[in-house]
Amino acid sequence: MNTQGKVFKYPDNVDTDVIIPARYLNTPNAQELALHCMEDIDKEFVKKVEKGDVIVAGWNFGCGSSREHAPLVIKTCGTGCVIAKSFARIFYRNAINIGLPILECEEAADEINANDEVSVDFDTGIITDTTTGKTYKAQPFPPFIQNIIKAGGLLKSLKEEENK
Repeated sequence: MNTQGKVFKYPDNVDTDVIIPARYLNTPNAQELALHCMEDIDKEFVKKVEKGDVIVAGWNFGCGSSREHAPLVIKTCGTGCVIAKSFARIFYRNAINIGLPILECEEAADEINANDEVSVDFDTGIITDTTTGKTYKAQPFPPFIQNIIKAGGLLKSLKEEENK
C-alpha cells in the first residue's frame, strides 16, 4: 500500500472544526461535506487537492470534537495520507475506522515543505520527499490495522472477514 502526491502543510492543533466546519454537518453526504474540507484554514485546498496528495501537520492534528466526519472528508477529497507529529487520540482511532492512512513522524513533519512531492510506503513506514531526496522512517501500523485501512475501514474489513 502506497501513496504519492503533493504536500499541503498545516500547523499544530488543527482541530476538527477547521477540518470540516460544524456549519456544514447538516448532510450525511460525504462528497458534499468534502467540498468544505479545510476551508477555514486553506480556502484553496479542495480546489487543488488531487488523489494521493498528502497532508503534513504539526502536533495534535484532529483535536477537538470526536466527529468521524473529519477523517472522512480528508479521505473523500482524495488525500492519500496524513503525516503529523502527533494526532489527537479520537481522530487517530476514527482515521483507522474509516480507512484513512495516517503516520506519526516528527522529523518528516518538521522538514517536509508545502508543495513538495512525497511518496509513502505504508508497509515499511518509509516516507520519501522526492523533491529533496530525503527519507524518513515512521512506525508502520501492524498488519491487522493495515488490513483495516486497505479494506477501506473497520466495517468493510469485518465484512471481508465474514465473507472468507
